[in-house]
Amino acid sequence: MKRTLPRLGLMCAAAVTLSACGLGGSTSGDSTVAQIPELRSDQQVSIVFESYNYGLAGPWTDTLNTLITDFGRKFPNIKVTAQKPQGNSPNPASDTISSIQNQLVAGSPPDVAQLGFSDLDFTVHQLQAKPLDVLVGKDEVKNNFEGTLPFAPRARTLDDWDGHTYGVPFVFSTPVLYYNANLFAQAGLDASKPPATWAEVGDAARAIATRTGQGGAYIDCLTKSAKDWCFQSMVRSNGGRVVSDDRRTLGFADDAAVQVTKMAQDLVNTGAMPKLNQKQGYEAFARGEIGMILETSAIQGTFVAGAKDKWDLRSATMPRFGDKPVVPTNSGAGLHILSSDPAKQRASWELIKFLTSASAYTTISQNIGYLPLRTGLLDKNNALYDWSQKNPLLAPNVAQLAAMEPWVSLPGNNYLQIRDGMMDAVESIVFQGKDPQSTLTAARTEGAKLLPAS
Repeated sequence: MKRTLPRLGLMCAAAVTLSACGLGGSTSGDSTVAQIPELRSDQQVSIVFESYNYGLAGPWTDTLNTLITDFGRKFPNIKVTAQKPQGNSPNPASDTISSIQNQLVAGSPPDVAQLGFSDLDFTVHQLQAKPLDVLVGKDEVKNNFEGTLPFAPRARTLDDWDGHTYGVPFVFSTPVLYYNANLFAQAGLDASKPPATWAEVGDAARAIATRTGQGGAYIDCLTKSAKDWCFQSMVRSNGGRVVSDDRRTLGFADDAAVQVTKMAQDLVNTGAMPKLNQKQGYEAFARGEIGMILETSAIQGTFVAGAKDKWDLRSATMPRFGDKPVVPTNSGAGLHILSSDPAKQRASWELIKFLTSASAYTTISQNIGYLPLRTGLLDKNNALYDWSQKNPLLAPNVAQLAAMEPWVSLPGNNYLQIRDGMMDAVESIVFQGKDPQSTLTAARTEGAKLLPAS
């Protein structure tokens, strides 16, 4: 079958030189030494920062505006213009790749971009993100991850590819089980002992639905709009993978994935999980109409606002399958440099360091609920200790960092079609009653046709 490339891929394939695709600096030579010079104090530089979080209603845009203002005070010679992805989707994250592709074709990509971990393969090979360890040197990249309050060890390599660091992880979550302690009590359940397994989730959800008339549970991992980060975690926690380690074989029709979708389908069929899309699901939980939801902490602020003075919001770690260990994967994105101009690259690096600093994570965690990737902030006598003691919702997310595995980007230029086909199949099984095995097998067969040639 003939494979098709996105427009950007075609443009780059036809280009005479790598510079036409914006590759920038070479990856050869002494990578401990920076290839781009420091900015002079009087050197004026303007850069564009594209972030899908900047397009979200609520605390995200306000928080980013605050951080960019603070950055401008520290670096008055660097002007940052923030923008959301160009597109019409109600979820700006869905527009990110096409937005940057279109700007690259027009010759004016953003200088810094927030790009999802699931896009990493494409970000490196088609969007031509610059290797940070080449631009600023391995030592400076290492120093940024370390310092007085270092990054969580498992977070440091999430934007590494083929031996290079292409981005700095910015924000992410692991799957958290949020629950409504009031509905637990009304259903005769012990809210101090949240479900630890998916079998217990099913029992509790059916009890809540039967005894309170509200929704029992909602798993925000099972629709195309949810992408696949959380579904990957469920499959990994059941002993499977959606793609093999060598990236040549799709595994989302294997037994582990089939069992995950069958379990979720049973929740729907028994009335324990309502048939809702992603937005309807988290909004209903925020209103106190669902007992449990498996969700990213990016929505935690919405839940806190919805529960305030109305119901008791609590959180727990992701449930496991029987005795199998939970393997939490991460949602979220990293910050990447796309500019080919050395001055803009240096200004972009300064912005990336600032946005992933201890002070920035203090602001982000307090305002939104995302994990502070510099986890030492939560230790006694540090900036987020008192706040974390008053906000126990964060604890399960922090606990899961030790066992976290990366959200794996699917292979090749057609990775979005593969992912969407997989998640369309999952959604149709869970919410439309399709047969799990045959539906996933059909999706895998079509996805395999889109894999790059070995």
